[in-house]
Amino acid sequence: MARPQFENLRVYQLPEELADRIWEVVGRWDRFARNTVGGQIVRAADSIGANIAEGAGRGSFRNNKPFVRIARGSLNETQHLLRRAYQRQLLSSEQTTVLKPLIDELGPKLNAYLKSIGKQPKKLDNATSPNDAHHN
Repeated sequence: MARPQFENLRVYQLPEELADRIWEVVGRWDRFARNTVGGQIVRAADSIGANIAEGAGRGSFRNNKPFVRIARGSLNETQHLLRRAYQRQLLSSEQTTVLKPLIDELGPKLNAYLKSIGKQPKKLDNATSPNDAHHN
């Protein structure tokens, strides 16, 4: 089975890495923290990549855009929950040092990806196709 093209995109690879790192961190928390904020962070982080994948499979740029917007919202949710976890002393400074660069790179990449979806080159008003040029 061939690898889907979206899997080659950095905008997809980053949330996979982020989600896996968060999974590792949350897995070490006590039961209460895992079952409350931990589960929510894992779901939010997993949702980023899942929505990019789902949107890419929708078959059109128009249908893809809402999923990328949802992915962006899931990134915001992940950031919020990580801040809460840090405030509650569930995340160490070392762990945030690992997670922050992934988040800092992902935000702009998601925005650029959203902007790039469906961009069509501008058509020239009086342009002729290569076939038309032969018929003059």
